[in-house]
Amino acid sequence: MNQPFTLLGLNKSIQEKINASFSENVWVIGEISELKVNQNGHCYLELIEKDFVTDHIIAKSRATIWSYTYRMLRPYFESVTGHELIPGIKLLVQVKVEFHELYGLSLNITDIDPNYTLGDLAQKRKETIKRLENDGVFNLNKELNFPMVPQKIAVISSETAAGYQDFKDQLENNSYGFKFYTKLYQSKMQGTLAEDSIINSLEMIFENENLFDVVVIIRGGGSQADLSCFDSYLLAANIAQFPLPILTGIGHDKDESIADLVAFHKLKTPTAVAEYIIEKTAKFEEGIHKLKENTLDIFFDT
Repeated sequence: MNQPFTLLGLNKSIQEKINASFSENVWVIGEISELKVNQNGHCYLELIEKDFVTDHIIAKSRATIWSYTYRMLRPYFESVTGHELIPGIKLLVQVKVEFHELYGLSLNITDIDPNYTLGDLAQKRKETIKRLENDGVFNLNKELNFPMVPQKIAVISSETAAGYQDFKDQLENNSYGFKFYTKLYQSKMQGTLAEDSIINSLEMIFENENLFDVVVIIRGGGSQADLSCFDSYLLAANIAQFPLPILTGIGHDKDESIADLVAFHKLKTPTAVAEYIIEKTAKFEEGIHKLKENTLDIFFDT
């Protein structure tokens, strides 16, 4: 039997061979599985690769972005892609392959190509829209009849969001003096928890759908990077198949989210959503006045 390695000796040998084989940085494609930023600003990730057919994980590696690099790469990535660095995002990153005798293999990320992620997100968006169309649900919410007097409104938003307050102020202070009933379903409106939170609110509204005329999903402020949840298949499918008309005012200035596309009607801001509801109610009142006038004219003519 050959002289056995000590564990340290084996790891040192692996380290030397990796250093020799990867003396220069390399570009690697991977999907973020986990991401944490510690109090010192260092970013720790787990990158994975999935099988194209089965979607099973076939490769995994730890990665780091040291704080001084992360402070530059994160805003650059978000400004170009309009998305946060979050689990589920695919990246093309430049890495220094490192092997530590105590901590094992790790990839030190030194650069990122946001254009790769843009292309991947665009492809995912097309696939999601196509899936909704193939499922036959894409236009279901748009095909609903909008109530003539939308007075009972279920609101999905965050109570502390400026957009929610703008929406309430616009409704309550409308120039016609209309009275509206609103009930807030408190939800996360950004980040990794937002999709499940909004779907949960929709499910609670569904249990009491007879109490409402319309549902609004609104948010205000925040960056474009906060809005990735509104392109998810599950959220879009829930909106598309909801039995009440859904209005969105989630602040996409550049383009429409998939949630916007499947909703009954998309507006840019929470204030615009409130104004839409007020105008619909005013149109009904105007019709009543005209009907009354026509009835009186007929009465006096006879």
